[in-house]
Amino acid sequence: MTLPLDGVRVLDFTQVEMGPVCTQTLGDFGADVIKVERADVGDIARGKPIPVEGENPIFLSLNRNKRGLALDIKQVAAKAIIYQLVDRADVLVHNFRPDVMTKLGLGYEELRHRNPRLIYAHGSGFGPTGPYRHKGGQDVLGQAMSGMMMTNAPRGGAPVKANNPISDFTAGMLLVQAILLGLLAREKTGRGQEVYTSLLDGMIASQLQEATYWLNTGREFNWGHFPLGGPYPTSDGYIAMIGAFRPYPLRDLCSVLGLEDLSEDPRFSTTERSIEHGQELKALIGEAFRKQTSAEWLRLLEEIDFLCSPVYTLAEALEDPQVRHNQMVVEFDHPQGRVRAVGSPVKLSETPATVRHPPPLLGEHNDEILAELGYPPEQIVDLRAAGVIR
Repeated sequence: MTLPLDGVRVLDFTQVEMGPVCTQTLGDFGADVIKVERADVGDIARGKPIPVEGENPIFLSLNRNKRGLALDIKQVAAKAIIYQLVDRADVLVHNFRPDVMTKLGLGYEELRHRNPRLIYAHGSGFGPTGPYRHKGGQDVLGQAMSGMMMTNAPRGGAPVKANNPISDFTAGMLLVQAILLGLLAREKTGRGQEVYTSLLDGMIASQLQEATYWLNTGREFNWGHFPLGGPYPTSDGYIAMIGAFRPYPLRDLCSVLGLEDLSEDPRFSTTERSIEHGQELKALIGEAFRKQTSAEWLRLLEEIDFLCSPVYTLAEALEDPQVRHNQMVVEFDHPQGRVRAVGSPVKLSETPATVRHPPPLLGEHNDEILAELGYPPEQIVDLRAAGVIR
């Protein structure tokens, strides 16, 4: 089967999450991704401290469909290998601070002269120019400086951090978009270009409704303050529901909960008043929900097509029949055993994502990649003996 990115060569200098989730996505759809790592320890994610034996699941989650090249990039012979790969590459991706690759002689200005068709992609904490260009970035900083933590906070409450790295994932997927746009533009112009995003920009963009409301009214808008939405405790757990896409949501909800029509109460007669008196309304709704089980409330809400769902743990979500039907759990063989991982959320009817290679062991494909560049076996042996490659 021909995949959308067959024939696209990607040189991947990324590590941890933002960059690797980008390059894994490219690999899922056919790109030949060469993951370049330090010969001694490799990607930082290989060594994150978690209580398991064997290859780190954090690394396994982000690096399938890649070939592994491990070398000491500070050695002249290693740099020569990198330059040969750059000359053949369509895309180079990194997520270092903006000056790191330049110091290594691998910045955009240096490489675009070697390969004018190169799409040079990078992600950082705050962007490659501007007052924070040299500042190190990490997911928690992206959430904090974008206002996202305060958007997630209760009114007047302390900031709330999402425990999964949402700014890393968002920026990584935006970087995929930037690379694909760069490749499309190259088809028209014949030239490559520099493309980039940042943790900060991704998190600002993810709040585009709230931000645009503030920019044009000077007032705060927050979906989290809408009382007819969000999780509510039941007698045996939690459910989520939202009174959207219906003309009289509060009246309809009250009919299910067995409450008098609270929309006739002056405190809750309009959306604005419901938000103003949100804590009072939430208390009344919450008290009613606690009287029955989640399953019973879901049945009653679904009978009137009121949007609702159970609140799962991640373990429960991974076993849900819709999640399995959507192929969001995939399995593949790895040198250290069978691996289960998260599948691609992007579905194409004719050219779907595939798992062709497991995440590489450190330097697993050194010999294969060097042979493709024309290095004879005896020279590869010498490079390994000299510590140029692993």
